[in-house]
Amino acid sequence: MESHATQYPDRFSLISALDGDYQAWRKVKLQQASDLLANSEPVLIGDLSAITPAEHDELYRRCEISNAVFYRDMQKTSDPDTVSHLLRQFAQNMGLRIAEKHRSAGKDGIVSLQVSDSAAQKGYIPYSQKPMNWHTDGYYNAADDKIRAMVLHCVRAADSGGINQIYDPEIAYIRLRDENPAYITALMHASAMTIPENREPNGNLRPASIGPVFEVNPQNTHLEMRYTARTRSIEWRDDATTAAAVAFLQSVLNSDDPYIQTIKMQDGDGLLCNNSLHNRTGFDANSKNASARLLMRVRFHNRVSRRT
Repeated sequence: MESHATQYPDRFSLISALDGDYQAWRKVKLQQASDLLANSEPVLIGDLSAITPAEHDELYRRCEISNAVFYRDMQKTSDPDTVSHLLRQFAQNMGLRIAEKHRSAGKDGIVSLQVSDSAAQKGYIPYSQKPMNWHTDGYYNAADDKIRAMVLHCVRAADSGGINQIYDPEIAYIRLRDENPAYITALMHASAMTIPENREPNGNLRPASIGPVFEVNPQNTHLEMRYTARTRSIEWRDDATTAAAVAFLQSVLNSDDPYIQTIKMQDGDGLLCNNSLHNRTGFDANSKNASARLLMRVRFHNRVSRRT
């Protein structure tokens, strides 16, 4: 059954007259997400570089329902250069053609996420064994440089730890709106969340990023989320409702909400998502092979697309 995600252009409006549309969308959304999670085996992919129409349709279907899908490369390709090339072809076949330019990107624009002491990566949590708190990718980006989709692929899993959790931003929206619609108003404010400017290791200055947590893309009416649970180098709008909304969202993310997906990706496993909320536990804390874990990531400014 196809998602109703695009049938209610004003489904995230706070106008009370449209609440019926929102409630109708909410009912379908939660039911479809529940049905999907009840059968959450990864989509099996025979060849990442040439996915079949059936594989594409199932990947797209799951992304439309829950904004995320796990897949499994049945070839379990282990050579990083080969994986890099395959991932770029895989992403293109899913309609992801606008890749960000990342300072750590290597071949094919892919970033290798592994323990690193290089000057450009040292001190940044993605390149360490430390746990990563809940966030969407690119939460520090400028408004005209948004991340809207991502592929995260496991080449070599950690011996222990390195477990990911994934949460649909639309479910987060529902939880907040059900608790208090004023929380949505606060988190859609144009200056709800500020990430201060940052001087990067290469000397480049990343400007302050100021914007809402939730907003609706006017071109396709999809909800977009920009969020981090970090407690340092972040400024929330000085407003009691905003503070309460942030605290409530954090409580949801730290709960046993049945819509939170938990997975330790093994070699060949991957995540395709429309920039879902995600985190990661620490890994290999006492292992001599701490640097063996390797995930590869590529991020995009457009969403996963239907097959044409």
